[in-house]
Amino acid sequence: MKQMLRFHLSLILLLTLALVAPLAVAQEQSDPRLNVLDGILNDAMQRELAPGAVVIIGHDGKVVYRKAFGSRALTPKREPMTVDTIFDMASLTKVIATTSSLMKLFDQGKIKLADPVSRYIPDFAANGKQDITVRDLMTHYSGLQPDLELKPYWSGLDEGYKRANAEKPTSPAGSVFRYSDINFIVLGEMVQKLSGEPLERYAKERIFEPLGMDHTQYLPPASWRDKIAPTEVDERTGQMLRGTVHDPTSRMMGGVAGHAGLFSTADDVAKFAQAILDNDGRIWSPLTVEKMTTPQQPQGQPWLRGLGWDIDSPYATNRGELLPVGSFGHTGFTGTSLWIDPTTKTYIILLTNAVHQPKGNVIALRTRLATAVAAALNNHVSDDAKLRLAEITGYGETNPSSRRVVARNATVLNGIDVLEKNGFEALKAKNGGKLRIGVVTNQTGFDAQGRRTIDVLAHAPGVELTAIFSPEHGIAGALDQTNVGNSKDAVTGVTIYSVYGGSDAKKRPSQDALAKLDAVVYDIQDAGVRFYTYEATLGYFLEACAKAGKEFIVLDRPDPIGGVSVQGPVSDPGTESFVNYTSIPPRHGMTVGELAKLYNETRNIHAKLTVVKMQGWERGDWFDSTGQLWINPSPNLRSLTEAILYPGVGLIEYTNISVGRGTDTPFEVVGAPWIKAQELAAYLNARRIPGVRFVPIEFAPTSAVYANEKCFGVNIVLTDREFLDSPELGVELVSALYTLYPQQWHVDKLDGLLVNKEVLAEIKAGVDPRRIADGYRERLEEFEKVRGKYLLY
Repeated sequence: MKQMLRFHLSLILLLTLALVAPLAVAQEQSDPRLNVLDGILNDAMQRELAPGAVVIIGHDGKVVYRKAFGSRALTPKREPMTVDTIFDMASLTKVIATTSSLMKLFDQGKIKLADPVSRYIPDFAANGKQDITVRDLMTHYSGLQPDLELKPYWSGLDEGYKRANAEKPTSPAGSVFRYSDINFIVLGEMVQKLSGEPLERYAKERIFEPLGMDHTQYLPPASWRDKIAPTEVDERTGQMLRGTVHDPTSRMMGGVAGHAGLFSTADDVAKFAQAILDNDGRIWSPLTVEKMTTPQQPQGQPWLRGLGWDIDSPYATNRGELLPVGSFGHTGFTGTSLWIDPTTKTYIILLTNAVHQPKGNVIALRTRLATAVAAALNNHVSDDAKLRLAEITGYGETNPSSRRVVARNATVLNGIDVLEKNGFEALKAKNGGKLRIGVVTNQTGFDAQGRRTIDVLAHAPGVELTAIFSPEHGIAGALDQTNVGNSKDAVTGVTIYSVYGGSDAKKRPSQDALAKLDAVVYDIQDAGVRFYTYEATLGYFLEACAKAGKEFIVLDRPDPIGGVSVQGPVSDPGTESFVNYTSIPPRHGMTVGELAKLYNETRNIHAKLTVVKMQGWERGDWFDSTGQLWINPSPNLRSLTEAILYPGVGLIEYTNISVGRGTDTPFEVVGAPWIKAQELAAYLNARRIPGVRFVPIEFAPTSAVYANEKCFGVNIVLTDREFLDSPELGVELVSALYTLYPQQWHVDKLDGLLVNKEVLAEIKAGVDPRRIADGYRERLEEFEKVRGKYLLY
């Protein structure tokens, strides 16, 4: 009898421990490298960060860790957690259901990201929301409040949509990142409008069922209840929420909404994550997956968001400390999270019902878990993946991330320095004699010792300097006139041929001058801007050398405004000119050597091109990271700040506006006699343009437009170059001028440098500048794909 009693007591003790102890239970699997996670999860349960958790780690196409910890429920009785527990996914609904459904419709051509939402939901245009785009909603840059008002109590799906559509933005669309459930309530309605089906049915039939996600749906049936992890007590009914959505707004909308309401298991989320990584076209096209999981926020904004997905924002804690910024994921308020890294083919799923635990909080646990996973797997990032990240981010961190290295102290050798270092190898004559060369250069052509490129080449072994060619502003870069004549270099006695004049022919080298040469060397510091004329000079020499059968050698130099950001409207094809050599955006993010390669191939020039690369330059380098001496590349670019503003402010200088030529700060001031300075400054500051502020001023330029006339306008103060999209700043300036001064400002002259008829038409139609920028993003992305083939660094 005593033995039987001891047996029963032992059994009771074991059962009690099984219910109470936060230890892993059955149905688990683990790669030995990930056993370290057991301690982390058990410690979290013991510290009561959550009542329980299910963790699944996927790697290289397989589940390598799958375990349950702690308890599924604490009240009214404790229940052990199991790996097949069903969780309220909270905001994971946004990516698993709503984003996935929308991108399925996107694949079918039923939606455009740059379209105003009101095109699909006319009621949404109310209260100043007519310019909010689909992309604004999906990236949380709409300017809307975080959530709908819940008091007084209301109910119904249609009532929720009505209230969301009646919301008034608190900031201009595209100007501020504000995480908002309203964005996804509206997107949920959009799925319904475009598909003709309720969101819950469309997501189930088009996403969940094809992926075999059998335990994923809105409004879970009563038969699932015992497997569902409870959340909190409903304040209105006093009942524990179990199988009823935790989010109060979704609950008031009947349990189905774009922002919350989905229930699922870790196994089903793993199927979803693997489908994203496989990207095999089963659900979405590969290009669609790429688009929704890469940065899609407005240019220059500090927090990075994909379409629905988080990349690098204050909510990206579940990325951990070791996974790259190029990965993506999302979290949910109830304690759910998912993070996916395509570079290492890894996903991390942590599902908890932390809100069921008094004072439960798994934010730090998410970080700790992801860091431990990355460290334990010791993931190898392929060279291709590293290159992709570097091309996007400059320093391996997505631009502009809060964790990005924004400047470094480097020693960069320009092409001329590398040429000297390598014994002028690129200038060796094929026949063993002297190579007769011409050099295209100006005051910016000098080496690390301060010697002119002209003098270095004149004394180079095996080289005969036969001709010098000077671009706009002359050999000394000091002339600001239309026609520049030929001359002789005072030091070498070599003839300087001007390739700048009133006619197109005068801007090109003559075949007679090239006939005396074997090769032409190009060494000019560029400004990184399409309409900077030295870029057309580069193209003209490529063409002339190809025609004459001469070698063309580019000594590369940095893009002073960095090699990462690609910004602005791509110029229209068929509009080539001296300020628009080919169809590229104003800020192209390329060095002259890279541009030469792009020109040579895309324009079918087929010149004998050699690029002498720099050493030590990285794509994320601004000029102040190179350790090089700043020499004004032209008379009105006198500082790096002016060079940064130039791609935007320069767009308007063909119009009747002073951009500061004839002042001490060209491209930092904008004005005209008929502008009201305080009015313009207030208008522009209200737009919350990232990276700049505007101060009302008066000034009198001594030359150019309005010479010696008093002008009123704004001083543009650069507050953060990492966040500024300079060409979009130009569009903002244009829009402000056209809105405030339509009679005085000559908008039609804008196309001389804008060279984009669609953008000009939208400006005249009064389209919001951020919508205009969203509209030209597609062509910009197409250019980036082409550009990627010619990057050297």
